[in-house]
Amino acid sequence: MRRALDLAARGWGRVAPNPLVGAVVVKDGRVVGEGYHTEYGRPHAEVEALRAAGDSARGGTLYVTLEPCSHHGKTPPCTDAILASGVRRVVFAASDPNPRAAGGCAVLQGEGLEVVRGVELRDALDLNAPFFHCIAGPERPWTELKLALSLDSRMADREGLSVWITGESARAEVHRMRAGFDAVAVGIGTALADDPRLTVRGPVEPRVAPSRVVFDRGLRLPPDGHLALTAREVPVLVVAGPDAPGDRRAVLEALGVRVLVAESLAGGLRELRRAGVGSMFCEGGATLAGALLRDGLADRLHLFYAPLFLGPEGAGPFDGLPSPPIGGARRWRHLRTDTLGPDTRITLAKE
Repeated sequence: MRRALDLAARGWGRVAPNPLVGAVVVKDGRVVGEGYHTEYGRPHAEVEALRAAGDSARGGTLYVTLEPCSHHGKTPPCTDAILASGVRRVVFAASDPNPRAAGGCAVLQGEGLEVVRGVELRDALDLNAPFFHCIAGPERPWTELKLALSLDSRMADREGLSVWITGESARAEVHRMRAGFDAVAVGIGTALADDPRLTVRGPVEPRVAPSRVVFDRGLRLPPDGHLALTAREVPVLVVAGPDAPGDRRAVLEALGVRVLVAESLAGGLRELRRAGVGSMFCEGGATLAGALLRDGLADRLHLFYAPLFLGPEGAGPFDGLPSPPIGGARRWRHLRTDTLGPDTRITLAKE
């Protein structure tokens, strides 16, 4: 199952709104076929693995990270392919929460196959957390917050400069990560300071380019900046406050920028969800990051630490957070720690 989970991750950026799924066929203790969902609309992982196994699948075991589907969607039911393959045992990690696709377990059991569920369940749920979040029908997007920090948790130096705290390997990883989200977001401070493009550049080309989001209560986004000038190429959504100047809104909308109005940050996230954003990768800056953390609106943290100190005059995302007693402080669940060139990434999930 761990091999199936590794395979599933290869579909990053290409399968949404479907989940990431991997599959492995084992016969007599030997892997005879494996596959993963490579592209939205293309064969599912089970079908790919069974095709690779061929006749060797008969009498074997299929390991798959998500309960096999039993409905006709973009592709035929995976249960049909499983029954035709002759495998006698199916092991899956997570049940499918989509009511249209669920039920594969019952179908297979009804045909006499042995079915085991829940193997490596936590890792399977973590892998597809945005998918499970969206199926549950939330009011806001699944939100992951990425912070590039010095060792003393500063995001910028005393002059407000933040380019570049982390190195090339970390920046390349951020581009890879962007490819798997519906939207990439920043606060207006970052948009003004960096004039970013917020596009995906690197080896993973997303099937659908993520929208660019700016949280900008006063609609200060420059009409001659990269984001506004490319809004007709890749969507740009600006979350503004109710008192934002109407003339600035008209200028941005004339360039193709979509303006959403909300009283609060939580309200802005609700408006983004209504606009079709199911998952969002937020890259700061300090004010927006602090607000997401303070209001409990970040579901996952990616902390990229660079080996340097910027001192107490640098900008930090944690400075405005409340100071609860240790017993009342939220604890985050560790997902992974890895090294990217000279930098270290710690990934945490909200419990």
